[in-house]
Amino acid sequence: MSDVTRMWIEVIFNSVYLITVWALVALMFMRRNTLDKRDWRVAKPVVQAFFLLALGDTGHVGFRNLAYALGDLGASVSVFGFDLRFIGMGRLSTAFTVTGFYMLMVKVWKERFDKKYNDFALFLLAMGIFRFVLMLWPQNQWNNLVPPQPWSLFRNIPLIIQGLGVAYLILRDAVVEDDRPFRWIGILIVISYLCYLPVILWVQRLPLLGMLMIPKTLAYLAIGVVAYLSLYRRADRKPLGAPAQG
Repeated sequence: MSDVTRMWIEVIFNSVYLITVWALVALMFMRRNTLDKRDWRVAKPVVQAFFLLALGDTGHVGFRNLAYALGDLGASVSVFGFDLRFIGMGRLSTAFTVTGFYMLMVKVWKERFDKKYNDFALFLLAMGIFRFVLMLWPQNQWNNLVPPQPWSLFRNIPLIIQGLGVAYLILRDAVVEDDRPFRWIGILIVISYLCYLPVILWVQRLPLLGMLMIPKTLAYLAIGVVAYLSLYRRADRKPLGAPAQG
């Protein structure tokens, strides 16, 4: 595959993804008044999580598209005398928002399964705060086109713990309660990390591994669609996964 073909695949995918994720957030927000109080307790952090995801990815993939349009992935803008690369600013924005995404997903688990914040859930929230601190260190070199090692791994370890920890909580309780939609959400989180881990570990040596971000992104979209279908259906329709009556 030529570089030009790969560029156009990425640009088209990025554009379709951003339109889709923002449309999903808008649909969730517009239909919030159709939910009963119980479902809104779950849906509210879902909307907030996907708003953060859309916001961060607008910077991440949106800035990549802008850099392509300018003809150079290394394109930058001068801010207060500092040259900031669009790619680096986008990577930084999504690093913060995806951390918030998983902190909110802990709340989604709590509300969906009517749980309290146990020690493990509090640990996952603490991992998010710890990651925020790690991302402030200059060794992250956010202006680099390729994330530097070992700091790329250092700052992603808390995120891996967060994501897989949330997936464990959701899958554990979804299996017990036969909650099919949230069982799928747990599975999709695991799939997203199976795609993301090779990128974290080896993209510096094999740049083509960056293409795994496409199925990772699709997994996030699928999480949003499953959450929407299970929470935002009209009251006169049986929720996805609800047990049959009689």
